[in-house]
Amino acid sequence: MKLYIKYMVSLRCKMLVMEELKKLGLNYVVVDLGMVEILEDITQEQQELLRNNLTRSGLELLDNKRSILIEKIKNVITEMIHYTDELPKVNYSDYISEKLGYDYTYLANTFSEVKGITIQQFIILHKIERVKELILYDELNLSEIAFKLHYSSPAHLSNQFKKVTGLTPSFYKNMKLKRNKNLENM
Repeated sequence: MKLYIKYMVSLRCKMLVMEELKKLGLNYVVVDLGMVEILEDITQEQQELLRNNLTRSGLELLDNKRSILIEKIKNVITEMIHYTDELPKVNYSDYISEKLGYDYTYLANTFSEVKGITIQQFIILHKIERVKELILYDELNLSEIAFKLHYSSPAHLSNQFKKVTGLTPSFYKNMKLKRNKNLENM
């Protein structure tokens, strides 16, 4: 049986869900971003306990098909951008459609209706968050980050970064350096 969980986007969330499943005596096969597969059927009482315990931790057990589909789309994008070393070589639309087994137009329309933004806008927001992480790690320069995240050029990345954050990548990096310097002086 598969259960879908909203806001489950990190290793910490996965560990929390595994702990909650253990407390309820549920044996899981897979605990992945946004999805859990358990061996047995879950009783109504167990489902309510799980729902309440997850809610206290900021997670949400989903049962609506549209909500589940939206979470699947978000999880594919999150995994693609944040947890893989290499972004897919194919169009994002083809990748998402193939991963979920739905026509992209259907996915895009459903996502836009529910979230109020397009899948492309959601991807851009996540790519910019990933750029922020990579800038803060200070292991790659802007050209390498642009290449890694499939931007056509460092200038394109910089323009998109400024459009989303209001800051240039170099200003963002300098803010981090100043913050670290201030912490050292405390």
